[in-house]
Amino acid sequence: MPSFDVVCETDMQEMDNAVNQVRKEITTRYDFKGSKASIELADGVITVIGDDDYKVNTITEILRSKLVRRKLDPKCLDYGNMEDASGGTKRQLITIRQGISKELAKDIVKRVKQEKLKVQAAIQGDQVRVTGKKRDDLQSVMALIRDMDADRPLMFTNFRD
Repeated sequence: MPSFDVVCETDMQEMDNAVNQVRKEITTRYDFKGSKASIELADGVITVIGDDDYKVNTITEILRSKLVRRKLDPKCLDYGNMEDASGGTKRQLITIRQGISKELAKDIVKRVKQEKLKVQAAIQGDQVRVTGKKRDDLQSVMALIRDMDADRPLMFTNFRD
């Protein structure tokens, strides 16, 4: 029976490359000369440090542009509050979202059932498996999920016929 999985995965190698590009751009830009601006990636959390709010916001904008160039969806980032750091600097923690939350998984299953297609959707940990008899039904479910306004990028993996 054909099936596929709905997942939210971020390619951490591409994310690391994007952070490294931002770090390189910070060192070469004129408006960051002599500042304490930096960006680090560790354990799925990006730490942005800047002299003031403007510099932190500029670094996050540069990061977003690098993510788009590397074909990563900026919706995978969860921005924390800006806080004071040592030395009069500002810090912002950005968490990289991985996996589908329970609420989003329940919403996906509910919407699939509302369409009254001949498919079954089941929550399996941090992913949703959709199975059905016809490939066309599965493709219409994919279109339905693509049209959803989710808080994170959703991908389809493990398509079996």
